[in-house]
Amino acid sequence: MNPITDWHFYAAAVPAVLLLGVSKSGFGAGFGSLAVPLMALTVAVPQAAAILMPVLLVMDLLGIAAFRRDFDRALLKFLLPWGLVGIVVGTLSFKLLQAQWVAGIVGVFTLLFLAQRLLFPPRAGDVPPPRWAGAMLAATSGFTSFVAHAGGPPINAYVIPLQLSPVRFTGTMAYFFFVINLAKWAPYAWLGLLDWRNLATSLVLLPLAPLGVWVGVRIARRIDQVLFYRFIYLGMLLTGLKLVWDALS
Repeated sequence: MNPITDWHFYAAAVPAVLLLGVSKSGFGAGFGSLAVPLMALTVAVPQAAAILMPVLLVMDLLGIAAFRRDFDRALLKFLLPWGLVGIVVGTLSFKLLQAQWVAGIVGVFTLLFLAQRLLFPPRAGDVPPPRWAGAMLAATSGFTSFVAHAGGPPINAYVIPLQLSPVRFTGTMAYFFFVINLAKWAPYAWLGLLDWRNLATSLVLLPLAPLGVWVGVRIARRIDQVLFYRFIYLGMLLTGLKLVWDALS
């Protein structure tokens, strides 16, 4: 079990893991989708995704522990089955799709969503997004999460307009991605992505997981709701631009 030793890799991986931890707390949601693209500056996208699997498991456990009472049960019962459908599609198509294509699709939809929110902001009494849109976006989230751990932007496009409180939003997303990420372990093993070198590298990065989540949880419980969503939009803007750039480069 010899981990990666190249310092260039850790120069990208350390900030990637910290961003992922902060996003797992709910604060800066969207920033977590930058983790794989950052790490992909030094290793292949599938390897970066595999290295992050144990790190994600620890972060997810910390997230649901911190927000164990703050989640929307009915919303989760609706979203999770569709998210798992996306996992199945991702598994079956993983070897057929180039990761940069998926990155481009996620990036474009993220930027379109942000444009819609800025040009046509929600008003009191607005009708929530239709359930068919929620089903489609949850499945897309499962798919993009499987391919590049970039499930945040699609599911945010449905959940953000529901205007949950910051803590309830965070808790619901924590449980959603805990189940989604747990469901990815068997397919990743089946595809041969969980080799000993990747797992050893994950262990080196693992101590950073609780630090990122802790910082994010403290911020999420203290931040004003309007400011909270502005940071989410900023995170999604940067994520969308980065993913589109990766697809075109």
